[in-house]
Amino acid sequence: MKYGISPLSVTPLRAEANDRSEMVTQALYGELMKIVESRKKWCKVRLLDDNYEGWVDTKQIHPISKEEFNILKKESKKLSADLVDIVINNKEQLLSIPMGSQLNGLKLLGHRFEGNVISGSKKKSQLVETALLYLNTPYLWGGKIPFGIDCSGFTQMVYKLNGHKLLRDASEQATQGEPLSFIEESEAGDLAFFDNSEGAIVHVGIIMKDNYIIHAHGQVRIDRLDHTGIFNTEKRTHTHKLRVIKRII
Repeated sequence: MKYGISPLSVTPLRAEANDRSEMVTQALYGELMKIVESRKKWCKVRLLDDNYEGWVDTKQIHPISKEEFNILKKESKKLSADLVDIVINNKEQLLSIPMGSQLNGLKLLGHRFEGNVISGSKKKSQLVETALLYLNTPYLWGGKIPFGIDCSGFTQMVYKLNGHKLLRDASEQATQGEPLSFIEESEAGDLAFFDNSEGAIVHVGIIMKDNYIIHAHGQVRIDRLDHTGIFNTEKRTHTHKLRVIKRII
């Protein structure tokens, strides 16, 4: 088994070993990964945080040893706190990094960071406050950053920034936590999941107070939530059908 760390601001993981292939997720700066398959120009990697797999251009991976991987793996995560910040390399060149980048591997990458850092677990009440930082971020399939994000990438990153772990896809996140019977039982920060006509869970959002929900649909937006699902007041129609509410923390 080989190991790597993401040395760039954001790196796409693709479904196939091809630049034209679908982006399934992203590795943010400093994310750790296992290399499960190697080819001349591509590597199939498994991200440490959520075990999500995809193909990455080998030029976009910084290889590290098993020992280095294990040391960083055991450390408490240090994350960049601002929407955009910079790291500085040993040539005094700047590299922009998005919110939620992991800073534990700075020395290993030969970089330094002078911005705001967050670490540890935060109270549940902080989740919505963090979610609002992404408001109006455009929807991007496979995205995890404030310039493009999908519904489950949004919920995953909000929880990550508060020190709590979620899996990557909405259907996977729906297997976590405790189900609630009614919306009235929910608290701000709980997750609401929505299914399609075949019964597959395809969407997730973060519940706010007073029957509102923040979610990524076209952009990160705030809509109404009722027993039927998400009601878009602009379109005056329900856009998503409620399947289950989960309390993760």
